[in-house]
Parts: sequence; C-alpha cells; structure tokens
Amino acid sequence: MSLLYRTFLRPAVFLQDSENAHSRVLSVLSRMSHSRFSLSMLGTLYRSPELPVKLFNLDFSNPVGVAAGMDKNGSAVPSWQSIGYGFCEIGGVTLHEQPGNPKPRMFRASKDKALINRMGFNNIGANALQEKLQYWKDKGLWPDSPVGINLGKSKVTSLEDAPSDYSGSIKILWKHADFFIINVSSPNTPGLRDLQESKNLESVIMKCCEINKKCSEGDDNTVKPLLVKIAPELDDGFLEDIVRLVKKHKLSGIVATNTTVDRPETTHASSEKIYKEAGGLSGAPLKDKSTEMIRKIYKLTKGKIPIIGVGGIFTAEDAWNKITAGASIVQLYTGLVFEGPGIAKSIVKGLKKRVESEGLESISDAVGIEA
Repeated sequence: MSLLYRTFLRPAVFLQDSENAHSRVLSVLSRMSHSRFSLSMLGTLYRSPELPVKLFNLDFSNPVGVAAGMDKNGSAVPSWQSIGYGFCEIGGVTLHEQPGNPKPRMFRASKDKALINRMGFNNIGANALQEKLQYWKDKGLWPDSPVGINLGKSKVTSLEDAPSDYSGSIKILWKHADFFIINVSSPNTPGLRDLQESKNLESVIMKCCEINKKCSEGDDNTVKPLLVKIAPELDDGFLEDIVRLVKKHKLSGIVATNTTVDRPETTHASSEKIYKEAGGLSGAPLKDKSTEMIRKIYKLTKGKIPIIGVGGIFTAEDAWNKITAGASIVQLYTGLVFEGPGIAKSIVKGLKKRVESEGLESISDAVGIEA
C-alpha cells in the first residue's frame, strides 16, 4: 500500500503547496471520520496488528502515534485509530484562536525527506476545540485509543502570563484528554523556547499541575498525565534543569523532540534552497539528533521517566532505534507525509517481528536496551 502511495498518489499530492496538500488530505480524513462504514473500511485496509503497551496507566494497542501538528483542530480524531495508530496527539492548541504566521509557511525538501514549517500555532483555540471533541463523543465516534492534547502559548500572551495561558487550555479541555503535553519548544512562536529556562518552566508546570488537580476533584481525584516537550538543541545544563523539574513536580514524562532550527548539509540544490527558509525542520535529517536526545534523557534519568520519541521515523528500524535508545512509545508526522497512510501498519508489523526475533515478551522489554 505504501508503494502505491509513493508511486501514484504522492507525486500528485506533491504538486500542491505543502500546506494546501496537508489541508486536503486532512479534509478527506475528516469526512471519513463522520461515517462508521468509512472508518471500518479504513480499518480493513490499514489497521495495525496488536502490539500493546501500558503507559501512564493507559492502554495503547501499539506504540506508534500521530504527532502534534498533523491534526491541530481535532478534525479527524476517529480516523487515526482506523489507519493503524495506537494513539494520537491533537494540537498544538492555544487558549486563544490564532491564524498563525503569514503564508507560505510549510515547505518540502523532498530529496531529503524533510519538512520545514513556521506555522506559528495556527488553530481554532481551546474553546472551539472543546466543542469539536465533544461533537465526536456525542456522535459515538470517539476512538478507543488514547488521545493526547498538545498545549502551546498564545502569541498575544506574554511570557509572564504563560502559566495562566497553558493552564487555561487544560481547564477547558481537561475532560477530553487522556494526557497533556506542555509544548515549550516550538521555534515558531517568538520567545517560546525561553520557557525552557528553569524559572520560566517551573511557573508553567506549577500552574498546570494546580489546575490539573482541581479538575480531577470531580473525577475520582485522578489527575491527567502531564508531559513536557523539548527541543533537540538543548544543552546538558538546560536538559538537567528540565529533568529536575519533571522529577520535582512528578510529571509523567518527556516528549523528545520538537523540530530543529539547525540545518543539515545536503547535496541537493532544491533542498539547499528550502533550508534557507525560517522555521523548524522535521523528517529524516532530525532522526539521529532526536534519538541521541532520547538516549541522553534515558541515561540521565536511569530510565525512570517515560519518553515519547519523535523525529525522523519512516521505518520499523527507525522506531526500533528510538525505543531501544529509551523511548516507551513513538510518534510520527513527516513519515506519514512521505510514506502515506500505510506507514503505521508497516512500522507496527516490523516492530512485532523484531520483538519476536529478539525473543522478547513485549515491545516494552526493548525500551532502553541500547541506551
């Protein structure tokens, strides 16, 4: 199925502007999400084999998920499970609706299997997202697989008011998320990465934890897992500070990593031109950098803090390398763009075979064995 996509469909999709192509594909999935028959048909074609993971006290049917940015506004929530994913991450969403940065703002470096985006957290805002997610629940179309929500800071909100901005989104969206990701590492909102500094990040974490606890009081006092998403360029000092805060405030894990502002060397003139664009780079050139960050976190925490690994996953081998470096589960975005809707099923099948060939009882037994 991936070969069919790469040979016939991808060339047609890639004739379009990158953001327009993304929007059209998401629109198709959104329409299919409204029909149980369509979802069943997708499942027949693309559903992954079972490769269960228990994490954050949640049950994942497999360890491969959709990364933030693919479905910012929850337009296709029911479809992701049907096309093979063990979980999805909606967003990034901000407290306030915002248009994002001026277009064009997404670019393909096709020869290098990479994307650059400077979207700027374009999204419908937390209140509208809450209504959309409630719609899927009211229609009985909510997936069985976990749904995470990625939280960003509104551009109009100052860094000083960031704690209220992030926690405000949690309050609005609390009942719809199985877990939340505090995104302080997007390179496309001015000053956002300053929130990775210890004193700034702690104020955001404390407020988010406070609201999470308050929201849980009407729900058996069960707080939602909170994670923080970090940049791949963090130096050791910053990383150690973040790990210290994660431990101190008992956060559930770390997402490693966001896109990179670094640019790789390339032999392709077309890619060289694209790499001059501002924004965060994702895809194959990020693969090793994100895997090394995962390995560093795993060693630093002695495997005690769960990691969601993301960055440059195109094959089962890519996913296996992140898991053995220390990731408990993984996510992809750019791989879906380049490999098509069959990628999750292909990766999960490959991981399942690898678990069997290594003589392991579960994919969780592979976490960190090569850290």
